[in-house]
Amino acid sequence: MEQDKLNVLFDMQKTLNKRIGVDTDGMNDDEKVTWVLNYCRALSQELAELTDSVPWKWWAKYQNFDRQNARVEVVDMFHFLISLAQVLGMNADDVFNAYLKKNKVNHDRQESGYVVKDHADNKNI
Repeated sequence: MEQDKLNVLFDMQKTLNKRIGVDTDGMNDDEKVTWVLNYCRALSQELAELTDSVPWKWWAKYQNFDRQNARVEVVDMFHFLISLAQVLGMNADDVFNAYLKKNKVNHDRQESGYVVKDHADNKNI
């Protein structure tokens, strides 16, 4: 039987984080705040690196699309997204189930024309 790929990624990330000295289990609230901010900053940096993989400077002619590096940056972002989810106490099943619910909210918004912001539509995710 094939193991669930998302669970494999979560297990691998937990192992890597522990190896570098970050144990997301049992963090107190102050530690969680620190690591949420750390991972948000890391994600922001990886996004900047992804942006630099594509020719975004419309005024510069020297740029090339570095597809290979762009793919690596996306994977780097997965590392930090999974770590962030783990700091927030989410496992692969939690992320999957929240994704399903949020995806439905997004489709419902499109069905309604998304002309009014409903602040309550995310409450049950």
